[in-house]
Amino acid sequence: DLVRKRTGEGFDRDGKLAARGKVHEEIVAQMLENPYFRRRPPKSLDREQFARLSLDALSTEDAAAIATAVVAVTIAKAQDHLPKPPASWIVAGGGARNPTLLAMLRKRLPGKVLRADEIGWAVDALEAQAFAYLAVRSLKGLPITFPTTTGAPKPMTGGVLAEP
Repeated sequence: DLVRKRTGEGFDRDGKLAARGKVHEEIVAQMLENPYFRRRPPKSLDREQFARLSLDALSTEDAAAIATAVVAVTIAKAQDHLPKPPASWIVAGGGARNPTLLAMLRKRLPGKVLRADEIGWAVDALEAQAFAYLAVRSLKGLPITFPTTTGAPKPMTGGVLAEP
């Protein structure tokens, strides 16, 4: 959203804007004061949670660097809820094509940080594949959400099949 608003581009291609910017650690720390980060999983965060924190006074490059750093830090903070740090981290989607984000993740995470395609997974199709899997489970009446993962009251299937 930040890059689209400032440049008209859909995203920071190859993390080039963020790579030229400066991460203001005090702003990153301010973002991490959001109550979301103190809650235990299961939890969910809406992207609008951070829309109230203005980066308007900063250059586009610095704002992109801060936003990218927040993503890396929040992924690293997920370790707080794991019994032990993972031996490897697998990055898929647009983030896997962002060398700046990958470098920030490698700096903050223990173990290997790999792109999904490095282990034979589809970088760009992983989310679509997951949704297809969930859709088939729903069609079969099998649960796709559980109290331990999403906080649902019981194992539940999802959605309703809509006929075209």
